[in-house]
Amino acid sequence: MEANRTKNKYQITRKDARGCFVESLSDYFTYGKVHFNFIAYDVSRPQNERITNYVNIYIEIDRFLEFCRKLGSGELRYIIQQKRNSGDTKPIDEWLGGISAKKLAESGNSRADGMSLSRVAKLLCGNKSDFLFVADSGAGEQNKKGLIVPRFGNKPENHVAVSLSWESLAELCLITKEHYKAWLSSWYLFKMMSGIYQQPNVIQYESPYAEYQQQGA
Repeated sequence: MEANRTKNKYQITRKDARGCFVESLSDYFTYGKVHFNFIAYDVSRPQNERITNYVNIYIEIDRFLEFCRKLGSGELRYIIQQKRNSGDTKPIDEWLGGISAKKLAESGNSRADGMSLSRVAKLLCGNKSDFLFVADSGAGEQNKKGLIVPRFGNKPENHVAVSLSWESLAELCLITKEHYKAWLSSWYLFKMMSGIYQQPNVIQYESPYAEYQQQGA
């Protein structure tokens, strides 16, 4: 377990479950996203070979903040109560992402099947715990809107499911939210110190992500 305990320098917080964990990272705030690493491991394997599954999930800041609003306001508890009462087993929330086949080819990392790489995160009601935070990756296809749609059915190439309590989910999301708010404040301060906002009464808004969006990040 020693290798798995090595802290990523961008790590904000981490929540452990049996044989797996999820950590939130600050490295993609610059791109307008929250980065979650889902990792499964086997302690019986050699020290440098213990990771058995690994999925990166990138959630847009606006969707993440909206989820945090539901979590903090009590709306999420109401949604879950309704789901349990009606027997609804669909995800509480779901986030789709990935890399298109074109971008994989441009970076020299094309899949053997020539398809896109799909990444999917789902938050589900748990049976033995309050929640299951699940991440899957595998073959995908880019639709007309540019969204990477999963095409791996119920057989993802990588799968990690982390059991979380209400408290663990709240800690994971809300402390990540506070770190994002601190990062955003520092971004504005940097711009002000750099002289970008020179007229105190006339603020010319520039998105923190504009330069990266132009680059197609």
